[in-house]
Amino acid sequence: DKTVSLRKDLSEMHEWITQAEEEYLERDFEYKTPDELQKAVEELKRAKEEAMQKEVKVKLITDSVNNFIAKAPPAAHEALKKELDVLITSYQRLCSRLNGKCKTLEEVWACWRELLSYLEAENKWLNEIELKLKATENIQGGAEEISESLDSLECLMRHPEDNRNQIRELAQTLTDGGILDELINEKLEKFNTRWEELQQEAVRRQKSLEQSIQSAQETDKTLRLIQESLAVIDKQLTAYIADRVDAAQVPQEAQ
Repeated sequence: DKTVSLRKDLSEMHEWITQAEEEYLERDFEYKTPDELQKAVEELKRAKEEAMQKEVKVKLITDSVNNFIAKAPPAAHEALKKELDVLITSYQRLCSRLNGKCKTLEEVWACWRELLSYLEAENKWLNEIELKLKATENIQGGAEEISESLDSLECLMRHPEDNRNQIRELAQTLTDGGILDELINEKLEKFNTRWEELQQEAVRRQKSLEQSIQSAQETDKTLRLIQESLAVIDKQLTAYIADRVDAAQVPQEAQ
């Protein structure tokens, strides 16, 4: 009987739709690790593609039901037509929900990857600060050399806040949705602690270098005055020698 065959096709398709809804849309998902999130994205992509492939099956059922209705007595029309309409509505709703959830999870995954990218960039900058602080730890030299080191450190510290703001916003977006919240909080705590420690150390080093520059400048000034004084004395003593002046004649200079 054609009606029985058509109802069987409709029923099988309904069962597949219900199963797909339960499997991918009705379950509560928790993503605690990146692997779980990535796996969910891949599974949902496959589910979306499978649903799209079922479009051919739905079209065949639709054509079969419409062909049967065109030839069958009116009494058989209403029930089959109603079942077909329910199937088409359910199928379209399933595809729409799968597409929406797949898009959302892909955006979440992209958000996670972007967060990692910003963290990597900022940690690279923190590595540079760490190296710079080590290089200026026991710096030797005159005021000019110390001043160059200070300028270099200050230039490195003039780092825009944009990346850190992005990290904060991306992390907030993910954790608000309960996505990788424990892992993200752990990464952020580690990053923020390191950021604060290096910032404080950099400020201390800047003050230390400024003091070293001042001390070096004072030393340079003292040495310059001594050199100028020695030059005057040398010139005067040279003149005495040239004039064959005896030390006894100039007791102050002799002393």
